[in-house]
Amino acid sequence: MPRKGAPHAELDDAIGFAPHYLGHRSRLQERLLTGGAENLPDYEILEMLLAASNPRGDTKPLAKKLIDHFGGTLAAVLSADPEALKSVRVDGRRVGPAGAAMLKAVREAALRLSRAELTDGEVIGSWDKLIDYCKANIAHGRVEEFHLLFLDRKNVLIKHERQQRGTIDHTPVYPREVVKRALELNASALILVHN
Repeated sequence: MPRKGAPHAELDDAIGFAPHYLGHRSRLQERLLTGGAENLPDYEILEMLLAASNPRGDTKPLAKKLIDHFGGTLAAVLSADPEALKSVRVDGRRVGPAGAAMLKAVREAALRLSRAELTDGEVIGSWDKLIDYCKANIAHGRVEEFHLLFLDRKNVLIKHERQQRGTIDHTPVYPREVVKRALELNASALILVHN
């Protein structure tokens, strides 16, 4: 255990005094493994993700600050721009390049998982999965986007593409480009998505 009020935390750590958050981190890991991730609040999941890029630091204050700063959800933090993530500070600590990369990788992994679930079956037959997938992909964007989901004749997802990215309150849509791309992919159906 660390000594209370120790002026040289690095020295304490080097001679065997463990920081207070290490016990917290192992308890948090145990709760995740035994009780399931669904029982942890967003900031604790984020805390664990940040710990992977900062194994020796206390990530709880930064996790809470990020959740608060980006609107109260883990999804909003994971969808944030890397530069915006790095700009949030707590007691001189911030998300570094490794932490920002970790959060972007986790978001991409989640999107690929949901995309895999859509490509394994009918899109039309699983509206809940489709809505969740669309929300995860574009709901947290700061500018308007227009996306296309191309389906085969069995309504299985062939490809998901962003056709246009606009401004804060406008995005253009070009029907000719939509049809052209659908023909290139031999799509039998389309789902048009706008955030």
